[in-house]
Amino acid sequence: MLDYPLTHWMTFLSAAVLLNLAPGPDMAFILGQTARHGRRGGVAAMLGVWSGAGGHVIMAALGLSAILATSALAFAAVKWVGAAYLVWLGIQSLRGRHGGAARPIQAATPRTGAIYRQGVLVSLLNPKVAIFFLAFLPQFVVDGAGPASLQLALHGALIIAVAALIEPPLVLLGARLAGALRAQRRLGAWLERGLGTLFIGLGVRLALSDRG
Repeated sequence: MLDYPLTHWMTFLSAAVLLNLAPGPDMAFILGQTARHGRRGGVAAMLGVWSGAGGHVIMAALGLSAILATSALAFAAVKWVGAAYLVWLGIQSLRGRHGGAARPIQAATPRTGAIYRQGVLVSLLNPKVAIFFLAFLPQFVVDGAGPASLQLALHGALIIAVAALIEPPLVLLGARLAGALRAQRRLGAWLERGLGTLFIGLGVRLALSDRG
């Protein structure tokens, strides 16, 4: 059971690495929280996104993601809630630093519990992620290797495990870079504005997306 050839793992792990390096709302949220709150904020965001991704894996294994793929109403409902949430995060970032150009910007004290919950929602409220898992994971289901749901869960968990190898170094590097930027008066203020604009842009992009 769950016995795969080496070529299977090489293909899957290569795809998993590329998937985790691809830019998107999840990565933007992790790096954004790292920039705002330093290493602790980035780690909390990362754990939240991983938890949300775990929810998508469970839904894919149980077949629940198929509802989003086939129901226009369900897809639209999740999409608009997710888009509104991203825009709200962007507005909060834009409003969070008034007068930043007048003084150096320091890292805000991270509220790790709130950041974690935000990370979970950012991931779960993106229907494109659910549909991606539904389309991606079944490609690695092998007849005779075990129950399909178990194979889906295994490969989905491994995608998160690959993220656990790739994303922590990015958080540490991002925290160092953001710390240097915050030490500059105007750069720190523009960093906050850039993050807010990025989240709003991602929200608009999600709102304009379809199931294709």
